[in-house]
Amino acid sequence: MRIPGFSLTSHGDPSSDPADNHAGASSRVGSDLRAARQRLGWNLPDLAAHLRIRLPFLEAIEDGRVEALPGNAYAVGFLRTYAQAVGLDPDEIARRFRAEAADVNRKPELSFPAPVPERGIPTGALILLGVVVVVGAYAGWYRMSGNGPLAPQPVAEVPARLAPLAETRSLPVTIPAITIDPTSLAAVAAPNPVPAPVAPPQYGPPAPVVEPVPPGTRIVIRARTDTWMLVREKHGPVLLNKVMRAGETWPVPLKPQLLFTTANAGRTDLVVDGNPAPSLGTDGAIRRDIPLDPETLRNLAPPRR
Repeated sequence: MRIPGFSLTSHGDPSSDPADNHAGASSRVGSDLRAARQRLGWNLPDLAAHLRIRLPFLEAIEDGRVEALPGNAYAVGFLRTYAQAVGLDPDEIARRFRAEAADVNRKPELSFPAPVPERGIPTGALILLGVVVVVGAYAGWYRMSGNGPLAPQPVAEVPARLAPLAETRSLPVTIPAITIDPTSLAAVAAPNPVPAPVAPPQYGPPAPVVEPVPPGTRIVIRARTDTWMLVREKHGPVLLNKVMRAGETWPVPLKPQLLFTTANAGRTDLVVDGNPAPSLGTDGAIRRDIPLDPETLRNLAPPRR
């Protein structure tokens, strides 16, 4: 997964990372994770200490050595934590790892020769003969038990004393008169009113996600295009690490020593106490570790070119 508009310069020489010595044998998932980590300028031991994951497990993930990981359930958990820390999609990374692990662990299919049946009476002939015998036995039992079709019985004539009752007599039928109200006919014949046409619903692009601003918030981050952004404490955890969509906002919590990084300075706005702060830079420019302090942002200097 590639992060839109994101291409950070690593601090130090990436070739000095010992995990790169195994690049020829690493899996595609491990290579993508290593590349994202190096773009952020992080070395593997520091990342292992920050994520609280043993260094040999992270090295095995980047090298694609599935057999060195403590089971697929733990390995998927390590991968998701690693991917989220470096700004990749955890679900996509986990899905790709399961596919690669299945290819590695797939057992070869064995083909055994089928035994040659002994020559004799064909099996199909034996089955057909058995069916014929069963059908014949059932037909004979049916006829012998007297359950066959019965001969038609003649219908007895009506006795003479009941003959008068069998005669058909016509009874007088009285049809009541029906009075029709002309107003009722007019109401029935009147056509139903035609409903007014309903305008079809209008479809358009989805509305941007606008996060509610908590009371007391002084700084709000707003993206004018899809941009990767990172907010972390100077000596603490990461608070925001994702690609913000166009129009999406994120209220900055009231914490000291917060640092902000954006992959597209020209399309990122910072609003301080309801007023826009000075521009962070040009389109596509990368700004790193900007202090999220209201006074500092009001007097923010333009980036160096």
